[in-house]
Amino acid sequence: MIENYFSAEDVSEFRIWLDYADRFVVISHMSPDGDAIGSSLALCRYLRSLGKEAVAVVPDSPPDFLCWLPGIEGMMIYDSDPEAVEKVVYQADVVCCLDFNVVRRIDKVAACFLYTKARKILIDHHPYPGATFNVILSYPEASSTAELVFHFICALGGFRNIDYDTAVCLYTGMMTDTGAFTYNSNSSCLFNVISLLLETGIDKDRIYSRVYNTFSESRLRLQGYVLNEKMQVFPEMSTALITLTGKELRRFNARKGDTEGFVNMPLQIKGIMLSVLIREEKDNLRLSFRSAGSVPCNILASEWFHGGGHTNASGAEFQGSMEEAVALFFEAMESWRTSEKENIRQLFKK
Repeated sequence: MIENYFSAEDVSEFRIWLDYADRFVVISHMSPDGDAIGSSLALCRYLRSLGKEAVAVVPDSPPDFLCWLPGIEGMMIYDSDPEAVEKVVYQADVVCCLDFNVVRRIDKVAACFLYTKARKILIDHHPYPGATFNVILSYPEASSTAELVFHFICALGGFRNIDYDTAVCLYTGMMTDTGAFTYNSNSSCLFNVISLLLETGIDKDRIYSRVYNTFSESRLRLQGYVLNEKMQVFPEMSTALITLTGKELRRFNARKGDTEGFVNMPLQIKGIMLSVLIREEKDNLRLSFRSAGSVPCNILASEWFHGGGHTNASGAEFQGSMEEAVALFFEAMESWRTSEKENIRQLFKK
């Protein structure tokens, strides 16, 4: 049995849009991950199965380990051709926004998104969605946006339209956003969805291998360097910190996506409940936060770095130097040391 995450009212307006709209654009966030790419490609395939024009748009390129996904060759990348992206967004009848909750997450695509006359629907599992959308389907309890897209398609009566390639995209989104089902995936409903996707004939082991077992030699050497030289462990705070400068990333010829998963590694250490990765990018610093149990890394991301996300997985950007970001991290930890919130205080228990 397929559980319905959305009420009839949630999807009724979109049904009306389907009656008259022909041109759909599916937009996801900058630095797109497996959930962003997988859910976008899956929704585009569904819309095309209804005879609609549908194109997926991202602000910048997806990582190499996702470039095998079916349909990704038709994805439009703003950084590669901004004029073409702006044209399709302006001409769209409907814009579907996936896997982000505020417009700044789509970076340079935001300007044309805000000015298009298209109707806008948000499908997302991050808390606290913004108010820039005509319809908001927000469900933070879901494992991933890919899981929500599956339920959205079913709510529209499109379960039979989920073919092999659509299932591959959906499964990839769910798998990558849960760390191969190691966190945020303790739901029988999620595994019911997976069982239905498996019935399309997808090979989950092959999908796992294509995502996680195609790294370069330089990426593995970078991982060794991170663990040996860059990981700082603070047992008194049940916390670990990893920093990577642009110079260090260039030393190992790091490509986009090569640091994927690094922030999770310190959580394998007994007693570590919070892990932070700060890496230098072209124009800013990117921070990734991961936590175990009820430790709210999203509060650290939002209150101290103007980011956001889930309790156990969040992110942020920082305009400043690495030294300033690290200093702010320690300032946050010192503030947390005196917190009266039990889910924060457990970091400092002896």
